[in-house]
Amino acid sequence: MDSIDQLFSLKGRVALVTGGSRGIGRMIAEGFLRAGARVYISSRKEEACNAAAEAMSKLGECVSLPADVSSLDGVRQLVGEYQRHEQRLDILVNNAGAAWGAPYAEFPESGWDKVVDLNMKAPFFLTQAFTPLLKASATEHLAKVIHVASIDGLSVNPLETYSYAASKAGLIHLTRRMALQLAPERIVVSAIAPGAFASDMNKDARDHGDDVAQHIPAGRIGTPQDMAGAAIYLASRAGDYVVGATLVVDGGVSWARG
Repeated sequence: MDSIDQLFSLKGRVALVTGGSRGIGRMIAEGFLRAGARVYISSRKEEACNAAAEAMSKLGECVSLPADVSSLDGVRQLVGEYQRHEQRLDILVNNAGAAWGAPYAEFPESGWDKVVDLNMKAPFFLTQAFTPLLKASATEHLAKVIHVASIDGLSVNPLETYSYAASKAGLIHLTRRMALQLAPERIVVSAIAPGAFASDMNKDARDHGDDVAQHIPAGRIGTPQDMAGAAIYLASRAGDYVVGATLVVDGGVSWARG
């Protein structure tokens, strides 16, 4: 049996985290680096992606690959840039995402197109494009794909973020379907559904964490360690038998919503 250190180690593994320059993606990338992985991060804004990779390089090898993965052209660009560096991929984290809020009577088509393209289509097409490289790594250990969903895909948020909630619910179900397809290839697909974590997307948790914490059974918002721990578990040998499941990391708030 593996030791505890070996069970959760990512030493020698290569990971790519989309949306990895900030927020939840950066929490995951930093956790992977601390666990021994070589990490590539991608985000739409080149300057921010480069700066984040440079800062995280203090923890381990971290490489910036800026790309807009909301389109197929952007997906192909990212895959091509990644292959300039690596011929295998052990861990793919599909974290890049977008949100849109507007009143029901005014909610625009553009608010659906942008959000669904990035939150639901991109994880599918990125995984599809990277499957040969994931298979190349799935020899001595399983390759991993982790989708970052949301508790808004599991329970109803009172905010009028129609396309966001629907896209995250779709991603959770897509996780199950893709898991069945890829498990025979030794590629394990799972998901994380975060609750309140401080980020540019969740400005309430970032700017009013104490107020938000009053509605969370755990009594606080999530920390970088909470997110890193969940992602490392799924990415490492420890999470090999978690296939198609969505790990809820929310301090119990989705239960409190009723």
